[in-house]
Parts: sequence; C-alpha cells; structure tokens
Amino acid sequence: MSAAEGLASGDAPLLQARDLAQHYRVKRGWWSPPAQVRALDGVSFDLQAGRTLAVVGESGCGKSTLARALTLIERPTAGALRIHGQDATDPRTHAGLRRQVQMVFQNPYAALNPRKTIAATLAEPLVINTRLSRAERQAHIERLAEKVGLRREHLQRYPHMFSGGQRQRIAIARAMVLQPGLVVADEPTSALDLSIQAQILNLFMDLQEEFGTGYVFISHNLAVVEHVADEVMVMYLGRVVEHGDKRRVFAQPLHPYTEALISATPALRPADRRTRIRIHGELPSPLNPPSGCAFHQRCPRAVPRCAQVRPELREVDGRRVACDVV
Repeated sequence: MSAAEGLASGDAPLLQARDLAQHYRVKRGWWSPPAQVRALDGVSFDLQAGRTLAVVGESGCGKSTLARALTLIERPTAGALRIHGQDATDPRTHAGLRRQVQMVFQNPYAALNPRKTIAATLAEPLVINTRLSRAERQAHIERLAEKVGLRREHLQRYPHMFSGGQRQRIAIARAMVLQPGLVVADEPTSALDLSIQAQILNLFMDLQEEFGTGYVFISHNLAVVEHVADEVMVMYLGRVVEHGDKRRVFAQPLHPYTEALISATPALRPADRRTRIRIHGELPSPLNPPSGCAFHQRCPRAVPRCAQVRPELREVDGRRVACDVV
C-alpha cells in the first residue's frame, strides 16, 4: 500500500504509518565509505483509539527506532505518519501533537528527575501545556495519583524513595497526566518482578478502558504481549514479517520467525507448551543485510527462492505475512 492510500479515506484511525523508514549513515573508518543502516525499512500499520498494538522481535529489529519515530523524537527518513489525522512529519504540527503522544520507558528511575518531587514532575506538563491554576493542577495530580495507586503523601517525595514498581506507576502517571491519545510503552515491565509486572499491566489496561488511549506496546516477553495486546506486529531487521489479530497469531503463527518466537514462550500448564523451534545463528548485521528474505539464513523452511527474492507483505488467513513459503 502506498503512502497516499488509506490516509485520505474514511474516518482516520488514531495512528497511521505508511512505508515508514529510518536510515542512518554510519562511518566505517578513514578509508571506507559511509554505510547505511536501514533501521526501519517500509513499516505500515494502523492503530485505532482504545486498542493495543504489540511490537515484538529480537534486539536490533527496529522496535525502539519505531518508538522514537512514533513519539516524534526523531523525524522519519521517509514515509507518512499521521496522528489524529494530522501529518506528524510536518514541523508545523509538532507542538500540537506532542501533548497527544507520550512514552513510558523501560527504566523508570532513569526517566524521572531525581531532584524533583513527584508533585513537581507530574505538574510540569500541565504548567507547559495548559492554563490550569495551581489549585486545579494540584487537584488533577491528586486524582491521577489515586488512579495509579499512589497516596497523597507520596507526591512530596523523591524518586529514590520508591520501589521499582512504584516508580513505574509514577512514570505512567506522568505519561497520562495530559490524557494523550497515544502512549508508546518501550519494555515497561522488563525491569520489574513478576508479581509487580502483573499489577503494572493491569494498570495499563484499566487506564486504557477509562481514557480510551491507544497503546503501542514494545516487548520481548510474548506472555506479556498475549495478555495485553489486541494486535501483534512481528519485526525482523527493520521490516514487518507478520501482523494480525493476537488470537490468530498466537493460535497459528504463519511466518517461521513468529512460530519460533512463540514456541519459546514459557508456559506453566503442560497443555499450553509448544514444541520448541530452534533458530540457529545470530541476527544479520544491519550494515550488510542478506539478499532476498532477511531471515532465510536462519529459517528451517527456506527454499532457494528465499535467498533471491525479498517477500512483500500479503494477506494470508486474515493477517499480513511476508513469506513466500507460507
């Protein structure tokens, strides 16, 4: 689908990405020409308000690069990105869109200013983006703190005085203080204990139900993804290899890479355990990606055509899959 298709028709989704690309020039020494890394290479998807898109894949597949593009931290090299129907790649719309897009980071302690109280941290976005009085800001902060499980006395404390789970609650409150339409969560539970992970995931879901926020949820943990996502998008070396409804993808993964990822997900009940599919070798270097399908060197179902022709996403069984042997 081209960048123009789907962007001008019907009711616009919360988030639309078409052929999104992010390329970087990398120096390789005095005598070698610069190389180009295609961190994102033609990523397209839609996200409706109140739904969660999970983005999964190995380290180096482009998940965090996608997060920086969606949160307007970096301007994409190419492609189209619309938020609430507005062109997010146009600098003239950035100021209006930034309050509609927020991010929750993996490490809540590094994301919070250690010199500011929690009240000051939560009030700062309101001071910059609204005309609320000091009393109105305080009331808004107290209501939000209660929603995320913090007590009023917590607001006058500093980040180092909290546990990891409490800090992540604070980070979520800061992301939600302006009631954004879109929240990008980059591995928000990976640094937490399992019992705390469940609490934070339930908090995400409760806030989504109340505010109708759309989530782009980046994670390595497919058990977490299965719990929170509506749709799953699997990435490999900067490209989407499978994208579809969570239930379809987990019940019957079509792409060999998706199948291998899901087979490695731990399960407590024997009935839920899958035969482990092992893929050998490392993720190819983005400086020198293989020809054809980027996964063919590690794929247990590869055929000679896979090394020659790069597969494009196509509709298969109600989802999009980039594989010619499916």
